[in-house]
Amino acid sequence: MSSARPFTFDDWVDYFRKWQQDIDLDPSITAGYQFDARYGDLHSDGIEFGDYKGERRWETILEVPDQRIRDALLHLITYQGDTEFGSVEQQRHLAATAPGEHDLQALIRIMREEMRHGWQMCHLLISHFGSSGRVEARKLLERRSFKNQRLLGSFNVPVDNWLDFFTYTQFVDRDGKFQLGMLSHSAFAPLARSMGPMLKEESFHLGTGNSGLKRIVKAGRVPIPVIQKYFNKWIPTAYDLFGTDGSTSAHWSYVWGLKGRFNEDQNPEPADRDRLNEYARELYVQEVEALVEALNRDRPEGTPELRLPDVAFNRRIGEHAGRPYSVTGELLDEASHARHLAANLPGDADRDAVASLSKEPGWILPR
Repeated sequence: MSSARPFTFDDWVDYFRKWQQDIDLDPSITAGYQFDARYGDLHSDGIEFGDYKGERRWETILEVPDQRIRDALLHLITYQGDTEFGSVEQQRHLAATAPGEHDLQALIRIMREEMRHGWQMCHLLISHFGSSGRVEARKLLERRSFKNQRLLGSFNVPVDNWLDFFTYTQFVDRDGKFQLGMLSHSAFAPLARSMGPMLKEESFHLGTGNSGLKRIVKAGRVPIPVIQKYFNKWIPTAYDLFGTDGSTSAHWSYVWGLKGRFNEDQNPEPADRDRLNEYARELYVQEVEALVEALNRDRPEGTPELRLPDVAFNRRIGEHAGRPYSVTGELLDEASHARHLAANLPGDADRDAVASLSKEPGWILPR
């Protein structure tokens, strides 16, 4: 028999520190910050939805009544943790080009909180899921966004500049708000309790993105068509993050009480269990449509309106995945589609233009 000491959360913390070094994270980003696991309140004591509705929430993995449910729960927590560490890797080099001290401090806070959210998920994995959880917690620190290894495509896409960053935090982090909100209703009490503190922190990330875009649009230095290209880059990936259409995984996560609707505690209508991802995506679209309309009110007179790309454009997941749709939802032939992508997504010239503008005063309004 092996006498090796079992892997503990303290051992994982050593992996965490090593990961920070391996991704070349500036030590000043974490200096003085206390990483910890934080748990908040539940929406209610009982399970809110699904086939176990009304029963007491599960406090330990041994209380979860079926191995399939345990496996699905492990999957949900692993994927959430992977997004958090992936986003840090995407943003790790932005500090050197921060527009000012306010934005630098906002970036540092966001990166710290994303790391804490990953820490939170690993605390759940190691505390509740035995050897399987310990393995997944280590893997979360072994994959790399910049090597295209993160589990969801959005978290392998480079964040090259601060226009990228503000667009990302406006739209991709907003998907994160929806995912955390849905998990806050989970029948697994430790996961549900994790969501309240994470959602409070996530709200700052969304505010940073929205404020940053407003300041860029109002400044009027970055051409609206260039900003639109960054919208076209990130919004389709945010649509993808809601998952496949007609998802059986979402269906069973609802049946088992693991992941509810975003507005589960406010929606008296029975859930359409075969359209759960589509329903969440529709709520998201409604929210971001209003945000884009508000940005358009701030744009300089005579400039084109910003818009959401059609939900079918440049998708990698779902019924539209890989199909040659335009930003306005027209189906193109393959050759036309290739030209359309080149014209409507950021290219080298756009990145160079943003880099050049970012060195000039006034490209973004100060806070």
